[in-house]
Amino acid sequence: MIGKLIDVPRRAVAGLGAALVLACAVLLAAMTDSTMQPLPASAASGEFSAARARTHLERFATEPRPIGGAAAERARNYLVAQLRAAGLDVEVQRAVGANASTGLASFGLVHNIVATRRGHDPTGTVVVAAHYDSAAMGPGVSDDAAAVAAMLETVRALGDAPLRNDLMLLMTDGEEDGVLGAEAFVREHPLGRAGGVLLNWEARGVSGPSLMFETSRGSAGLVEAYAAAAPRPRGDSTMAAVYRLLPNNTDFTPLTAAGFAGLNFAYIQRSSHYHTAGDSLANLDPGSLQHHGSTMLALTRALGAADLPALRTDHDATYFRLFGVLITYPDALVWPLAGLAAAAVAGLAVVARRRRLLSVPRLVVAAVSGLVPLVVSALLAQGLWELLVAWRPAYDGMGGLLHRPDAFRAAVVAQTALVVLGWYLLLRRRLGPAALAVGGLAWAAAFGVLCAAVAPGASFVFALPALGCAVGGLVALSVGRPLVAAAALTLGAVPAAMLLSGLAKNVFDGMGLALGGAAALVTALLGLLLLPVAELSLPGPSARARARGLGRPEGDARARGLGRPGADARARGLGRPGADARARGLGRPEAGARAGGLAGAPVGALGLALVALLVPVLVAAGLAGDRFDARNPARTHLAYVMDAGTGVARWVSADPEPPAWTRRYVTGRDRTPLPPGYARGTTLWTGPAPTLDRAAGPRLTVLRRDGDRVELRVSAGRAARSLTLRIERPITEATAVTAGTAPVTVRVAGTRANTWPGEVRFRGLPDAGARITLRVQGADKVRITAIAETDGLAAVPGFVPRPPELVAATREDGELIAITRTYTV
Repeated sequence: MIGKLIDVPRRAVAGLGAALVLACAVLLAAMTDSTMQPLPASAASGEFSAARARTHLERFATEPRPIGGAAAERARNYLVAQLRAAGLDVEVQRAVGANASTGLASFGLVHNIVATRRGHDPTGTVVVAAHYDSAAMGPGVSDDAAAVAAMLETVRALGDAPLRNDLMLLMTDGEEDGVLGAEAFVREHPLGRAGGVLLNWEARGVSGPSLMFETSRGSAGLVEAYAAAAPRPRGDSTMAAVYRLLPNNTDFTPLTAAGFAGLNFAYIQRSSHYHTAGDSLANLDPGSLQHHGSTMLALTRALGAADLPALRTDHDATYFRLFGVLITYPDALVWPLAGLAAAAVAGLAVVARRRRLLSVPRLVVAAVSGLVPLVVSALLAQGLWELLVAWRPAYDGMGGLLHRPDAFRAAVVAQTALVVLGWYLLLRRRLGPAALAVGGLAWAAAFGVLCAAVAPGASFVFALPALGCAVGGLVALSVGRPLVAAAALTLGAVPAAMLLSGLAKNVFDGMGLALGGAAALVTALLGLLLLPVAELSLPGPSARARARGLGRPEGDARARGLGRPGADARARGLGRPGADARARGLGRPEAGARAGGLAGAPVGALGLALVALLVPVLVAAGLAGDRFDARNPARTHLAYVMDAGTGVARWVSADPEPPAWTRRYVTGRDRTPLPPGYARGTTLWTGPAPTLDRAAGPRLTVLRRDGDRVELRVSAGRAARSLTLRIERPITEATAVTAGTAPVTVRVAGTRANTWPGEVRFRGLPDAGARITLRVQGADKVRITAIAETDGLAAVPGFVPRPPELVAATREDGELIAITRTYTV
């Protein structure tokens, strides 16, 4: 039993037509995923204007604004003045924020801006939130100054008339160092415990549409409000479902944990500039700013006028775009749709079995073997990344987020197509086209069921393509006209082409080439779903295969090994594949099948050869086109570290292969001169450095020790913004307090990797220092290395700035002067 689902005359024309339809579907999906045309400063006063918002960015977002720095204070003063001028009540919350991760306790003195406006008949509070601090390596125009500027422009566009509901604009501090500002807000501020509807705004790139990538639980009502109000809604619930499974967080995380219901937005394209000096005004896409702001304004108006309690639900919603329309449905439909998709695939298998197009054993083997292209494609994509890093080590520091990744992405798609096509052609004559096609659909249906169980919001992206392709196959088998059948197969595959191509692009944008295997897996699954359409242009199974007994029906003919009934007629070239196919007129004369079968192998081999040649061509084109320059620079890590106790100073780089500029400072891999506990990581380059003032640097005083509890007074010294403590033993708890703030305690589990096991960071440490209390495991005596950190390297004698084709790497201990002292407690 080997057969095609359908056969058509003029196979080449049918195959080309189907390919064009699916290509147009993919193109339509990409076109409807665009941003918005930015509006000029002359736009109507009630509209959001990216040009007007940009004027704010020019005032406060031209320099890095890390927590506790002078630039952050300047930005804060500007923002407070603008909000007060707009008529809002403004306060600045000063508190210590805290966070904990494996072996690490993070603290920071934050200054949150809280601006409010009372509603005229409030049913609750609408909270618009973004963070105004930036990473220390760049001005953070997109992350997250663009959202802050959009908040100012939104308030201006709203005018003086109050909304029905209360409005709060929350501009947090310290997000980049562990959502410290948001944590302090919900822990200490009265409004942080009052709840409300939250709209949080972020960025992980410098362009692209503003995507709703995360929702709080029970957000179906808010999703419906977003669908109705947003001018161009973007994003889908796959992002929200996957994000919930990841350890990543934004300010949205502590705020929703404190009881806020909300939606989280970000744009994520051109993420090679994320957390670098390239996150600048020059690289900001004004269309992204416009989309961010227009969505913000529309939702603030809609939610500001809504009955907020009526939006509360006890369930989530699935949402996605298809043909440019945002489709939503409650999560109660997730399991029925996943089950319907699985049933449709099973129904297609039953019908194909009855038409003698496949057998159950071959179907099982085909479905199981479908794992091969999925796994191999993912492994090849990861292997490609390793080859790229080996060829160009600077890629390693970019985490897969390259400046010009399109050729490399195309190479991943091409090698995935090579794997799927090779697997298909290898097994096509043995298992049959119908068995392989239905077996491929089974994987999509299985993923739909799996996601329904563990990530319901992502189930649709697999279940709906499986359902569409299966229904298309069933219609194709039930109609009597070949061209109508071909159209049914093609149209049934359109949802797969649109949804899975969009998912692959989002995975590429969000995870980069370092995790290209995930995008390759999605692409391979799409390839499996498109097998019936690809089969339109291929000939039927060869007569030789049937003569070997691979295509015969079960029964006594199988026992004789003579093939299907009518073998004599087929031997004369008069038979057609399958009685049902003959009745429908979908089969081809046997002579044509024989001729096509003989021609199929060379044609398939030629196709494989062409795709195989395309992969290295695309890789070479990517390497040639993605060269580093001033607009798209490489990254390099460099820090200055001096042990104030010994006076030994060293340059340190964590680059696997430092570029020429960095090699001016580092000469080898000798880590022995580094201060105790300073080194972190397995690959460090070092070199001699001039000595700075040994009187500067951190101070640590032991106030009290009681068992495993150690109470310390710490300060960072002149001009230092932050202090890090490396502890020789694991810590289980840390408490920090500064003058005028409440103490805050975090519990710590685990140990730091590739350095001393315990660590405490305090960002924005005031000149007067802080009191820190630790619970330390282990022996009576413990060494603690205090590291005072000052931003920038210009103060080191003889330092030469980077050339324009290099920027500071994103590792947090780079681009700073570190002065250390080691104490034994």
